[in-house]
Amino acid sequence: MATIVRSVGVLRFSRRIVSECTSKRRDHHSRDGKFSQLKEGPSLTDFIRGTTLNDVYVASRQEHVPYVQSKTLRGQKRKVFLEVYGCQMNTNDTEIVWSILKSHDYQRTTTLKDADVVLMMTCAIRDGAEDTVWNRLKHLRQLKGKREAGGEKLLQIGVLGCMAERLKKQLVEKEQSVDVVAGPDAYKDLPRLLAIGQNGQKAINVLLSLDETYADVVPVKLDRKSKTAYVSIMRGCDNMCSYCIVPFTRGKERSRPIISIRDEIINLESKGFREITLLGQNVNSYQDKSVESAKSETKEATVLAPGFRTVYKTKIGGVRFAELLSEIAEIVPEMRIRFTSPHPKDFPTDVLETIAKYSNICSNLHLPAQSGSSAVLDRMRRGYSREAYINLVTEVRKVIPDVTLSSDFICGFCGETQDEFADTISLIKEVGYHAAYLFAYSMREKTTAHRRYRDDIPEDVKKDRLRQMIVAYRTEAERLNRAFVGRTELILVENFSKRSRMDLAGRNDGNVRVIIPAGPIRSSCEALNNDLQPIGIGDYVAVRITSSNSQILKGEALYHSSITQFYDSKINGSISRVAAS
Repeated sequence: MATIVRSVGVLRFSRRIVSECTSKRRDHHSRDGKFSQLKEGPSLTDFIRGTTLNDVYVASRQEHVPYVQSKTLRGQKRKVFLEVYGCQMNTNDTEIVWSILKSHDYQRTTTLKDADVVLMMTCAIRDGAEDTVWNRLKHLRQLKGKREAGGEKLLQIGVLGCMAERLKKQLVEKEQSVDVVAGPDAYKDLPRLLAIGQNGQKAINVLLSLDETYADVVPVKLDRKSKTAYVSIMRGCDNMCSYCIVPFTRGKERSRPIISIRDEIINLESKGFREITLLGQNVNSYQDKSVESAKSETKEATVLAPGFRTVYKTKIGGVRFAELLSEIAEIVPEMRIRFTSPHPKDFPTDVLETIAKYSNICSNLHLPAQSGSSAVLDRMRRGYSREAYINLVTEVRKVIPDVTLSSDFICGFCGETQDEFADTISLIKEVGYHAAYLFAYSMREKTTAHRRYRDDIPEDVKKDRLRQMIVAYRTEAERLNRAFVGRTELILVENFSKRSRMDLAGRNDGNVRVIIPAGPIRSSCEALNNDLQPIGIGDYVAVRITSSNSQILKGEALYHSSITQFYDSKINGSISRVAAS
């Protein structure tokens, strides 16, 4: 009996201890924030253990990283071949990766056969993007096998970026030639992962971060001849559109400190770059709350464009996008400034007025509509109706009269009827876009659409609707481009034309491609006809547009100029970029 009582006492004591530990753990989790409960769930390591692959290292927040001697983190002149798929952010990420590896004594090669390491920066936004990577991996697997069979130097294969984050298990299980998998927030860990992988062990780090912006990494440009550069200002996305995988592959929004952005842009200007594109998954929701900008803290709430809403709570304080644009425009007045990819909700009046105010901020806006149907937009969780979007376009054209617009559209989203698709076609025709990115819907796992809806539109219907969107867009683009004929535009010369070395190619302020002859032209607007100067890559040139089609403009190069000189002359000629107040 005493034994039973003792056992009951021990049991009660144990329960009390467990209860207290659980309570402490719960309190600890509440202090750690709303994501701490993830510590209790199964990790990727647990899933990997269930596969046939046992020799796999998976980075985990709960575990100490395996010891790697510092000397093995050095690349020892190993050659890296870099491949980029997807968006501009992936190009910028690849430049960050190369900067990290270069600082660890790796060398870059542009020849695959010379490579010791192949790193693929991938995209997961649609099936087609992933299929391209899977097909490429088959080719690399054969190359790797031939090297091993022939006793040649071993080839390490790494998959980086969004596809790495989305398909980490499949990449090491299905495609066993992959040695390293690194998500968008794990690039600083690449030297260690490559060192682990050199010993035949597979290494994975797909941990997402709440604060990683790579602000302390100076990207090394892949194209040394280019005069245009990408500058990442924020990462991640909080919008949670029902079709989109980005919040799951890129994580939550976090903005880079404005002082870091400013320093990088000044450095780019000193190296001769003439145009920058500010990058972010939701670039115009920028909100710098860093220590450096604390003195600028306003504690004001985010202001959205009228008629738009979000699925998240209103954000308070910080330096916002309009302030960032103003500061950059003033410190580099002779550099063009573009930005992508924005969300229409984050175009309040102050952002539009800032764009109109500065001649070096390009009057070209990307306004991704996704659909022209309010019902489809609601299922997509876009946070606006067709009417709100059209009202925004009206306001944009009022504040920035010479604006050019581009957009994204998806056809065949879950449950899209013929009438709902017709609304998309009518919106394309009503608004008119100089450029558009048109896609048939691809269902992505983890998304809200994957949980709530069925991908019920047949593939042949999607393809037919995509063809209709292309026809509608090109018809309007041809009409809009025709309006440039006879006008004088400022062109940034970027390269030779793809069709002829006798022609040069560049883009105007509105981001429309322009082809011009490569001969010498007047050195300035005031120069005499015999004061000629050759046109070089990175030159700003005034061009009279002579012809157009749906995709390009052609013109006659008149004279060399600068941004300030060109727009001063337009203002003096009573042609202002800014709407009369």
